[in-house]
Amino acid sequence: MNVSAHLFLNTIPPQSRSVERSEELLATAYLSLGSNLGDRGANIRAALQRLAAQSGIQIVAVSSMYLTEPTDFTDQPDFVNAVVQIETTLSPQEVLEVAKGIERQMGRLETRKWGPRIIDVDILLFDDLIVDMPDLKIPHPRMMRRAFVIIPLAEIAPQLMLPDGRKPGEVVAELKHQRVCRLPEVS
Repeated sequence: MNVSAHLFLNTIPPQSRSVERSEELLATAYLSLGSNLGDRGANIRAALQRLAAQSGIQIVAVSSMYLTEPTDFTDQPDFVNAVVQIETTLSPQEVLEVAKGIERQMGRLETRKWGPRIIDVDILLFDDLIVDMPDLKIPHPRMMRRAFVIIPLAEIAPQLMLPDGRKPGEVVAELKHQRVCRLPEVS
């Protein structure tokens, strides 16, 4: 775990970090967080704190933050992105509801698709589940083409097997054309 993840996790009260262990199975999921409005780093940290406060979710690892150029719609400010690994007793649909709730609580407005946003929280992977619903696709359909997802994922889960059978580090070389810069640790 990197220093900022360790510092972040130590600011969360232990009762907020624990997953209620019942007869329910724990699932491992990976989420991406991004912001390109306001204090982007503070927005990521606020989203992480809200995520950690959710019942049934435990943050296991948090990547460094990365400054990244926008993709798809490029006429907007650069993003700060991170990836978080969680363990959860929630279903994929419940984690999606939590993610969308965090976005709403933080003031995200649905404007232009792929446009500027105060916070974006996406589910990348959820164990080895495949979900194909109108509002939820797992694995995330564009994750393998996005350096701002793959590079932080490689940092916190280098041995993770991706849907195509490769590890995150093996995908990074294909994404070298995308500008991704690791930001310094903040204490």
